[in-house]
Amino acid sequence: MASKIHRDCRKIPELLFLTGLGLLSVVLSTRETRAEGNTVYRVYLGTYTRGDSRGIYACEFDTSQGTLSAPKLVAEVRNPAFLAFHPTLPRIYAVSELWQTEGPDRGAATALEIDDRSGALHVLNQEAVGGAGPCHLAVSPNGRYLVTANYGSGSTSVLPLDGDGRLQPRSCVIQHEGSGPNEARQKGPHAHQTIFSPRGEILLVPDLGIDQVLLYRLDEKTGRLTAWNPPRVDVPPGSGPRHCAYHPSGKLLYVVNELASTVSVFECADEVPVRLVQTVSTLPPDFEGQNTTAEIEVHPSGRFVYASNRGHDSIAAFAVDPATGKLSEIGQFPSGGKVPRNFAIAPGGRLLLAANQDGHNVVVFAIEPDSGKLRATGVSVQVGSPVCIVFRPIRR
Repeated sequence: MASKIHRDCRKIPELLFLTGLGLLSVVLSTRETRAEGNTVYRVYLGTYTRGDSRGIYACEFDTSQGTLSAPKLVAEVRNPAFLAFHPTLPRIYAVSELWQTEGPDRGAATALEIDDRSGALHVLNQEAVGGAGPCHLAVSPNGRYLVTANYGSGSTSVLPLDGDGRLQPRSCVIQHEGSGPNEARQKGPHAHQTIFSPRGEILLVPDLGIDQVLLYRLDEKTGRLTAWNPPRVDVPPGSGPRHCAYHPSGKLLYVVNELASTVSVFECADEVPVRLVQTVSTLPPDFEGQNTTAEIEVHPSGRFVYASNRGHDSIAAFAVDPATGKLSEIGQFPSGGKVPRNFAIAPGGRLLLAANQDGHNVVVFAIEPDSGKLRATGVSVQVGSPVCIVFRPIRR
């Protein structure tokens, strides 16, 4: 099947592929300019619980004004590094990035009920993921499963969800295998993200330790993972893929590489990444310090891609070529703090929030609609070790 996909991809007329991408970008850009029905959001912040942080925090964010309220603690959870919402229920899930597989310091996932009036969270239950250092999670589009990327053990776990959104004992753990050329960071596998393709058919898991983005099929009846065909795509050796994001068209996948401070661009066929077409640096040519990348997002218009630099402490911005999907550098913009581990483009596409882990702040930027450049708005809030940002509409 893999060879068939490659053959089919080559048969696609280049003009048809490029025209389709360009037209979709125009449509998305038009949609983006229309006012959304909701402009006020509750921003939930995942953190590392050290120093002043005690768990998950929440702010109110007005996307029309760019205002952000002071964070309030809404749930005490240990190291809730990443958060994900249920698609239909008022539930939010957090990984506890702890480094044992069993016992009190075990890596786990926590299900929490959302009180949409107050924003408060109430713990429903917690389940061990069967791996060490779970650092990312995703809920399947049908809301029946939670999948986690376990960095420490280099594995991917699946936990069923019941009708109330509570976690059930894990149904599957897939252990990754292999290593990479970076002896300090790639002695073994290190899964770093779980993300479903736009149609929800493919589970992608970038693994920093083995320089691969692994592709899985999730069986909706059994909750088990099997390899897709092809089972993976490779990035250049020593790159250390961390996170990835699809272009809104589904025809391109962008992968941020933590160790090499680069972004790799893959052409997709039916949302399956099949061909590496470009790798670009996230850093200015004259930078000589130490740096690792963290997060990547594609603007909802499909015109821009952003990636965070930790060390250079900036958000790198790229323009997407509407003809090829390749990237050209716009520039690097200071993140307003130290170690921007995560950032998120707010609904509507006009603002970006950067979570500076070691700066202990969240900073608001405006996105210039024509150029994609970032402009600091002067709005920021203090919170201990923020590492994840997610948005939920507030309905008055």
